[in-house]
Amino acid sequence: MKGMIKTANFLRGVLHKEKGLRTGSLISHVYVHHVEGYDRIFFICDPAFNMYPDLGEKVKILENTVRLAHAFGVEKPKVAVLAAVEVVNPDMPCTLDAAAIAQMNRRGQIKGCIVDGPFALDNAISEESAAHKGIVSEVAGKADILLVPDIDAGNMMAKAIVYMTNNKTAGLVLGAKAPVVLTSRSDSAETKLLSIASAVALAAYKGN
Repeated sequence: MKGMIKTANFLRGVLHKEKGLRTGSLISHVYVHHVEGYDRIFFICDPAFNMYPDLGEKVKILENTVRLAHAFGVEKPKVAVLAAVEVVNPDMPCTLDAAAIAQMNRRGQIKGCIVDGPFALDNAISEESAAHKGIVSEVAGKADILLVPDIDAGNMMAKAIVYMTNNKTAGLVLGAKAPVVLTSRSDSAETKLLSIASAVALAAYKGN
């Protein structure tokens, strides 16, 4: 668990080639949020670790996060692959990645979840917004996992939730040999406690 040291110094140990916690899989970060007014937990990935992931890295980030959602008891998490818009635009590469990831899920290449995208944030989490825009999807307005296009979008979204809503939050590093608790030095004691509890739940989970 990270304490008051800088994140870069903490992760240097986690990622050490000989003595670290690497598994050969991609290591990623997730924020877990329970926001007042919503009936479910949101998993935002990756807001802190992988800066500008390519398509293959996004798939691995998603697979790490799906496993955590399963550990939380969400058997078939709904995944919204986010962009600024909800249509595929050849001039916006993240929308192409979103469409590809959704298709990979439909063909069984990504398992244990239901994926669709691209989605703008509003129609990923608000059924009213999705209906207003005429979006028909199992995921629209009901997303559990929000897969962001890059660290900028994810970090700003996560911090907006923390500081602008009534919420409970946890932060974890996924894909390592053991659960790694990674929170901000400014986070509350409650957030750190919830992060430890989330790590324990993941460590106890025996599924895929």
